[in-house]
Amino acid sequence: MHQRPIGTATRGTTHPNRLRRMDRWIAATHGPALRRSDSPVAVDLGYGAAPWTAVELLGRLRTAEPRTAVVGVEIDPARVAAAQPYEREGLTFVHGGFEIPTAGRPVLIRAANVLRQYDEGEVAAVWQRLCARLAPGGLLVEGTCDEIGRRHVWVALGPEGPSTVTFATRLASLERPSDLAERLPKALIHRNVPGEPVHAFLRDLDRAWAVASPYASLGARQRWIAAVRAVSADWPVTDGVRRWRQGEITVRWSALRGRFAS
Repeated sequence: MHQRPIGTATRGTTHPNRLRRMDRWIAATHGPALRRSDSPVAVDLGYGAAPWTAVELLGRLRTAEPRTAVVGVEIDPARVAAAQPYEREGLTFVHGGFEIPTAGRPVLIRAANVLRQYDEGEVAAVWQRLCARLAPGGLLVEGTCDEIGRRHVWVALGPEGPSTVTFATRLASLERPSDLAERLPKALIHRNVPGEPVHAFLRDLDRAWAVASPYASLGARQRWIAAVRAVSADWPVTDGVRRWRQGEITVRWSALRGRFAS
């Protein structure tokens, strides 16, 4: 008997290249796990009304591991039917939800702009359900971005739970780092208030960005690198200059979670 998909349909909004920042980070940081896997399968959960994000994910992950296959999972059967003409070797689309109806355990589940519509109290259980479907060494990436992918924040999780939070932006469009607050994932967006760690982090990053303003004459990238290097003295930043140059900063989840249950 076919299991009823778990979850509710998203608005379905999607645009080409919307998730490029997340995809590139995944390929760079999770590429070794894809290469180690006997069957490197990635899931694009809730890809939306058009299949662009799944198509792009396949191309970007295959730069890290050419054997990678992508399964697009959508809870709306009409969206699955609309996507199936785009299937090809290594790319399939199936009807499903948080149960992740793949034959085996995927090495990656990407859930972008999916949990924004859920209550904060529901997030931990969804995370737990998705992580339970991962292969050993697998990765869940869950987050939110704007409509054209200029600003993006995501949480990386494994079977042991959440590990890091990444803030990524198109630096040329950035006025101040706290502009990213509106793209915080559901687990953090209501925590961006005084007294919560994520609010303190964005406040400190704003201050470092302001102090680094003399670097603006060298370009926004150099200013960002200087600001991130400064906050890394007080916050557990896990990445280095190679990622900072991409307009990213990754911080340990434990430093930002506040009173969140997980």
